[in-house]
Amino acid sequence: MSSPFSPSLALTLAFAVALMLGLVLKYWLATRQIRHVARHRAAVPAAFAGTITLAAHQKAADYTLAKTRFGLLETAVGAALLLGWTLFGGLHVLNQALLQWLGGGMLQQLALIAAFVLIGGLIELPLSLYQTFVIEQRFGFNKMSFKLWLADLAKSTVLGALIGLPIAALILWVMGATGSVWWLWAWGVWMGFNLLLLLIYPTFIAPLFNKFQPLEDEGLKARVTALMQRCGFAAKGLFVMDGSRRSAHANAYFTGFGAAKRVVFFDTLLAKLSPGEVDAVLAHELGHFKHKHILKRIVSLFALSLAGFALLGWLATQAWFYTGLGVSPSLSLLAPTLGAIAGQASPNDALALLLFVLVSPVFSFFIAPLLARFSRKHEFEADAYAAQQTNGADLGHALLKLYEDNASTLTPDPLYVAFYYSHPPASERLARLTA
Repeated sequence: MSSPFSPSLALTLAFAVALMLGLVLKYWLATRQIRHVARHRAAVPAAFAGTITLAAHQKAADYTLAKTRFGLLETAVGAALLLGWTLFGGLHVLNQALLQWLGGGMLQQLALIAAFVLIGGLIELPLSLYQTFVIEQRFGFNKMSFKLWLADLAKSTVLGALIGLPIAALILWVMGATGSVWWLWAWGVWMGFNLLLLLIYPTFIAPLFNKFQPLEDEGLKARVTALMQRCGFAAKGLFVMDGSRRSAHANAYFTGFGAAKRVVFFDTLLAKLSPGEVDAVLAHELGHFKHKHILKRIVSLFALSLAGFALLGWLATQAWFYTGLGVSPSLSLLAPTLGAIAGQASPNDALALLLFVLVSPVFSFFIAPLLARFSRKHEFEADAYAAQQTNGADLGHALLKLYEDNASTLTPDPLYVAFYYSHPPASERLARLTA
């Protein structure tokens, strides 16, 4: 019988408290956002009175309210699913069922990961359908047919299996074959995989879902090329993506890494912005590269991942890590002196990976404001760079069009912004630009 202060019970309590505190905080922030946006729905803010119509402002407010309320449902479903997998024993039951069917070994571990992903995806499928065909449809953003949605789902599932299962098998093999420092080798594999994805995504993966045509507008191409040369940036190509096939939202982005970098414009963006405004949006993205934001984020990802794998390397050897989260591990692999032969037991590697993936967001949620703050700082720096390289007024006009086009509310709750927003709200960005 466990003592009152056993590590297993301590983890259970810490997990339950962190989950409850996170839920309370999420619901409090969401209700603040809902009240704040609804309170300011009736009138356009004075700073935007001459540029944003009341109808557009109210559409943005209603869209924000709908998404935030739906987010509350998603939060509740996510918390219930998390509890079901952990403290209520769902992962344990699934693991035991697969052990009885397949026995121990690599096949059972891969089956556990695949079944976990498949069951979670099926549970969340109705939420995805509702968001696309009810919320996005209601506000005129969804352009997908149900047939296209199904095709995307099928492609994503097959692609996830073709890419995910081999990398999972490799990491599981590393965990079992490289001794006590397996986490260092696994981290290297994971980082290499992420860098490889940056290289192959633009050429091999993205075209499976969208069509990419070379930019044909010679005048715009000349402007964009001149801007990139002025900024010292080289890209493999300028492309237009058929974003309008799925959504009315507009965007532009860089993708790829090293020699595979390319500039991608949504066709919806080019339809709404003037050439000068397109220049300004592109200069903003170039600002991220000029300030090395992308490199800083990659380095941060490397560091955080290394810390995560090191922590997992220790937790995976602790019986209380499993039992405190509702799972019974193969104790003979954690403590061979218990009498069982380690080679006859099923490895705990897949269990450790899944538990870590499930639980770590519960605790890391509380540092979200810090990460969001750094992201907003980067956006301000990129805006300032764009204003130096192009017409600041064009950037302001482009931002206003994009905020309006994407129905982004002009009146978000300040605390909600501080906690969640990776991009500054329109009022702050435009105030910085005019200053």
